[in-house]
Amino acid sequence: MSLKKASILILIILLVDQISKIYIKTHFVLGDGEKVFNWFQILFIENNGMAWGAKLGDFLSFISDRTGKLILTVFRLVAIVGIGYWLVNTIRTKGSKILIVAISLIFAGALGNIIDSVFYGVLFSDSYGEVSTFLPKGEGYDTLFHGRVVDMLHFPMWKGYLPEWLPFLGGQYFTFFNPVFNIADMAISSGIGLLLVFNKKAFPKENISKEVIKED
Repeated sequence: MSLKKASILILIILLVDQISKIYIKTHFVLGDGEKVFNWFQILFIENNGMAWGAKLGDFLSFISDRTGKLILTVFRLVAIVGIGYWLVNTIRTKGSKILIVAISLIFAGALGNIIDSVFYGVLFSDSYGEVSTFLPKGEGYDTLFHGRVVDMLHFPMWKGYLPEWLPFLGGQYFTFFNPVFNIADMAISSGIGLLLVFNKKAFPKENISKEVIKED
């Protein structure tokens, strides 16, 4: 798989991701939703931290939320450089197609969320109680590197009370699947999934080397 094809895949994912986020930001108030099916709805939330809304301050109490956000954004920028190098090097060394596709998906997803974290604070007005404006006349809702990631895809496939006989959670109201995510998150998860499911095809040379060592 060539760098050109990988770049096209990345570009398509970025466009879909950013178009969906900009649409949600400029048409929905934060916390609003719209049911598409019983098992799928659009629900606009913003994530100021890591996966599942976790923040660095949740683990290191001496770090403020704003400092933690800045550290997280800088870490993401460093990580995307490493992923980009991994992708280019894999293409140059003629790595497997599955590996290149997987890295491309992870790169595109990571870059999509980085755009939110770095630029959305200055590109949009706030979404609390009102629909956000793109390129507001005044200042944005925050400074550079302090933007919040836009999430909107929600799949509450099942809702109800769990059986009483279940340990710990019995009798509690439960929603499956409850997380809210975006296209970028889907790309990252798909890329990681490919690496896990097709590990032997993604890393054929490494697996051959391991087999040779075992035989020796």
